[in-house]
Amino acid sequence: MDRYCVIGHPVAHSKSPAIHAEFARQSGQALVYERCLAPLDGFAATVQQLIAAGYRGANVTVPFKLDAAALADTLSARARAAGAVNTLSFTAAGIVGDNTDGVGLVNDIVRNAGVAIAGARVLLLGAGGAARGAILPLLEQGPRELVIANRTGATAAALAARFAPFAAGRVAVLACEFAELDGAFDIVINATSASLAGTMPALPAGLFGPNALALDMMYGAAPSPFMHFAAAEGARVRDGPGMLVEQAAEAFALWRGVRPETGAILQQLRAQA
Repeated sequence: MDRYCVIGHPVAHSKSPAIHAEFARQSGQALVYERCLAPLDGFAATVQQLIAAGYRGANVTVPFKLDAAALADTLSARARAAGAVNTLSFTAAGIVGDNTDGVGLVNDIVRNAGVAIAGARVLLLGAGGAARGAILPLLEQGPRELVIANRTGATAAALAARFAPFAAGRVAVLACEFAELDGAFDIVINATSASLAGTMPALPAGLFGPNALALDMMYGAAPSPFMHFAAAEGARVRDGPGMLVEQAAEAFALWRGVRPETGAILQQLRAQA
């Protein structure tokens, strides 16, 4: 039976084994998916042990996504653009790295939330690894404008400059500090880690246009401060389980050649929250 896992530190909290077990069940795939705790200084050694044990691939979570990008022999275009990897495939030709985070986000917005990114004014909060993985798939949807906002404006500007060539003049890619934000957006995505600490970026009022969607990549038992703020401003709010499930579905499709249905497991996760 083919073996896969999720590598992280910590990793005990990961919902990925339950998600992939459901995908395997519904698609009739014979596989086992486990959690793998790697030492903070032992990611590469852990991967080599998995390969030696016959594993076919692995997902990668905090804090190893940059390590995974450095370790891979080959990177997909989206992983190369992001500079981070969350999906590894162990092949005869070597280790292939991909990043399914951004397409997971896009699929959750477009398919699950029913919101079009094409032609929209999109605000991405944060300029770290989570934001980097999202930008190329967002640009590929053809928004009218993508604004990257960060506490440190220079970091946001560097990220905008990095991805501007991918926009090829079709999408305006702009950057600013949180305090400099101006105007209303159709979609606002919180890619900062503030929600994990029970806080949120210092945002001005008036960011949300009519029927705007506010999505927090993080998730927990209760709505985040960002979600409370957005709801009070009149936005539709959504948290991270949909993105989690959709990025897992993309990884499963890369490994198995079968795209699973995501509705049932997403409903289960939300019921457990």
